[in-house]
Amino acid sequence: MMNIALLVWRQKNRADKGRFERYEAKDISHEMSFLEMLDVVNEGLIKDGKEPIAFDHDCREGICGMCSQVINGTPHGPAERTTVCQLHMRNFKDGDVIYIEPWRAKAFPVIKDLIVDRSALDRIIQAGGYISVHTGGVPDANAILISKPDADTAMDAAECIGCGACVAACPNGSAMLFTSAKVIHLANLPQGKIEAVRRVCMMTEAMQKEGFGACSNHYECQAACPKGIKVSFISALNREFVKAQFK
Repeated sequence: MMNIALLVWRQKNRADKGRFERYEAKDISHEMSFLEMLDVVNEGLIKDGKEPIAFDHDCREGICGMCSQVINGTPHGPAERTTVCQLHMRNFKDGDVIYIEPWRAKAFPVIKDLIVDRSALDRIIQAGGYISVHTGGVPDANAILISKPDADTAMDAAECIGCGACVAACPNGSAMLFTSAKVIHLANLPQGKIEAVRRVCMMTEAMQKEGFGACSNHYECQAACPKGIKVSFISALNREFVKAQFK
């Protein structure tokens, strides 16, 4: 068991200035997840008649991308390729002081405390991150042949869970890694090639309208991504965009 101090960002809404507040987390098991530790802290706050810490979560299995928190300055915390919900307290030690903040980006306004509005990413997807062409019934798996490299690349890109850690880590607040993963995932598949030109143009335009910054190759996005999405997808997005201009 261990005792740790938490400095948590508390903010009532987007208009509120916000501030850090200190809380003591006592008798915390090393086997707890980070979110379970916050649950314990919130139970204590509720018993004392205080406002619990608002934080986002859903699956707690590392696949939904909801648990958006910056822990000690790093999106999703100190463990590589790990979401907050799968970050365990064994990554910390007794007596530690842990700073917890929401995503910091112009396109992600704070809703309350550690919860931010990430709907800007949804609007990028709505702009073209799908296949709308009617393909008929479900074909046999071997009816459409796809090369192994193309299939692997598409699967690697599809790992993106849309958490926004790349945006929070980027000093420019860029969403290029997220957008590139969603574009390249479909651009490498036969069904996605039909709308490839429209997709890359519409999604890039939507990204710019949402107020995300430009990519300047800091590579922080790749380092923070809990699924290990590579910056090579950004290069692939740029190639798709250039090709689209000639079509």
